[in-house]
Amino acid sequence: MKKMTRLLSTLAVTATALLALAGCGQNQSSNADTVAQIKKAGEIKIAVFGDLQPYGWIDQSGKRVGYDLTLARKLAKDLGVKAKFVQVNADGRVDALKAGKVDLVLANFTVTPDRKEVVDFAKPYMQVSVGVVSKKTAPVTKVSQLAGKDVIVTKGTTAEQYFTEKQKAVTLQKYDSKTQQFNALKNDRAAALADDNSYLYAWVKNNPTYTVGIKTLGPSSYIAPAVKKGNKALLKWVNQEITKLNGNGFFKTDYEQTLAPYFGRDIQPEDIIITK
Repeated sequence: MKKMTRLLSTLAVTATALLALAGCGQNQSSNADTVAQIKKAGEIKIAVFGDLQPYGWIDQSGKRVGYDLTLARKLAKDLGVKAKFVQVNADGRVDALKAGKVDLVLANFTVTPDRKEVVDFAKPYMQVSVGVVSKKTAPVTKVSQLAGKDVIVTKGTTAEQYFTEKQKAVTLQKYDSKTQQFNALKNDRAAALADDNSYLYAWVKNNPTYTVGIKTLGPSSYIAPAVKKGNKALLKWVNQEITKLNGNGFFKTDYEQTLAPYFGRDIQPEDIIITK
């Protein structure tokens, strides 16, 4: 009886190991053939924002537009497929990749060490920093002014991470979307709002009673496309595509057409785009 039990146990362990190896092989095969699978399907699923002007939003005609959307459509065109857009919030970008709901994230995704552990980032195409916006009648120009006060952020952003780790004297109000966070600021729910400085510049141009009193907090960060962890085939293709687009001036053209009209004179292309 004991011999039989040991034999069954050994067989079970062996079967489990074989299944694990088979699973690994399937994952590797899936990752290796991802680009071919996308081409066969005729579409690439791309995670985008729907309320982040001028990067990704829905205009009055119902069309998705913005800097990231122009890039997304270009990638799909060069891959020879249609772009299928999946709208996400900031804290849903990683989960969308993990769950296989999307092939690629192009939703103003900042590269961070923590995120690099769970997704693979391609070459960056933008640079940003955390900024702080407040009312012109009560401008916040130093982070020390925020001690003991409420600051609005969007969940899952670098602004949330920065204040959580570096400014513990600040109380954070966390919202699910950009629309919610800016509405909260307009409703005077906090002393200030923190987010990527690049689109704060755009927001204050349309909301002139506010100012970006703190233009830079912490080090500069980079915005990049992201793919599922281990998806080497698609990562390689996206990297090659970004290199090609940099070489033909795509990003400068995209900036001039989709970003420049929303920024003030203080912002120059080289402040935002990466062309190397």
